[in-house]
Amino acid sequence: MAEMNRGASPQNTLALNMKLIAQHELDGFGGIGEGMGMQEKNGRRIMWLGHEGAPKNFTALDVTDPAKPKMVVQTELPHSKMRSNSIEVYEDLLLVSHQIRGEFGMKPAGMTLWDISTPEKPREISHFDTSGPHSLGVHCVWCVDGQYVHMSTGAADFEPNNPKDYQIYMIVDIRNPSKPVEKGRWWYPGQKKGEEPLKRHPKFDSGYRPHNISWYPERPDRAYVAYLDGGVVILDISDMAHPKHVSTYNYSPPMNGFTHTAMPLFSRDLLLVTDECTNDDGKDWPKLAWIMNMADEKNIVPLSTLPLPPVETFAKRGGRFGAHNIHENYPSRLSWRSDDIILGTFFNGGVRVYDIRNQYQPQEIAYFVPGAPKLSPKGAVQVNDVYVDDRGLVYIGDRFTGGLYILEMKI
Repeated sequence: MAEMNRGASPQNTLALNMKLIAQHELDGFGGIGEGMGMQEKNGRRIMWLGHEGAPKNFTALDVTDPAKPKMVVQTELPHSKMRSNSIEVYEDLLLVSHQIRGEFGMKPAGMTLWDISTPEKPREISHFDTSGPHSLGVHCVWCVDGQYVHMSTGAADFEPNNPKDYQIYMIVDIRNPSKPVEKGRWWYPGQKKGEEPLKRHPKFDSGYRPHNISWYPERPDRAYVAYLDGGVVILDISDMAHPKHVSTYNYSPPMNGFTHTAMPLFSRDLLLVTDECTNDDGKDWPKLAWIMNMADEKNIVPLSTLPLPPVETFAKRGGRFGAHNIHENYPSRLSWRSDDIILGTFFNGGVRVYDIRNQYQPQEIAYFVPGAPKLSPKGAVQVNDVYVDDRGLVYIGDRFTGGLYILEMKI
């Protein structure tokens, strides 16, 4: 298999206090989704990556020596109308989301659990089916304890009022990984068929459905849900079978919707919230990353936004420009965690690093914007996701062709 490839255009790379160590184009299938997870096995560091679309399912790279990433395994999807956009790694367990592109009712749609104790030979353990006449399957998975998966998914028995509202929050018990079972679910009031219909966004109707769900051991009775046009939702999940609403903060409209991620910073009573840019050429600008106060969780208050890369430089650079993901302080010994330094991805604006010790005046302290990857359909990089390991190394993925970039921060 091919080893490290250096495909970025150096003359177009922009950087401040970040240095490229290596890039791997994943043997020509460099489209990385919103899933990165690290495993340590027999002294090796393995980075697992979900793909944005067909034909590949997931890829693993050995990043023990970050300057020389090596392909370990790359797997195929069953058919071309699928994506494995989101993954999670918990020790020797790999969870892979499967979402159908565009056609309700198709299979396989749901989540697949894999035994990755031998990284070169992943073994399928089970498939949790969430297909149905109004379902496209699972978009996002979150699992930090190896016991419960928090996911955004459709379901065979859930029919939305509006076809754009096809996913709900579901908790799945995987304590027996060969027989995953639903534990509980919650949806936005008005989302389900028969309920009073929700008010639609007048300009950008992205839908009412969950995207990322965050759950941390520090506060096991809470789930923090980014609900697209529904804003941020905090749920009490002390009884996982019956999640209860705590609060909602919805700032769209007047903003342009698509709340993507909500990450609590417990030591500071703060909530980091990102929107997702979903339109090319700045059509839905601004898409922001917010710092919010949640000291009173029933009265969330926005304090500031992370400084955006200049719209004059990036809006027309190619593809999407605006906020997307953040490094989510994954509670693992292999993950770097900070309540003061935040890393976020901005598609063609690259990855950005912020000092938020003053939550009212966050400061950008580093960034890296790769040049246009070879064969990029947008003519620019589209940095999709970011993961920081316990060594302080930064991993970013391009949405289309660039594959994985490994960076060093100098902050």
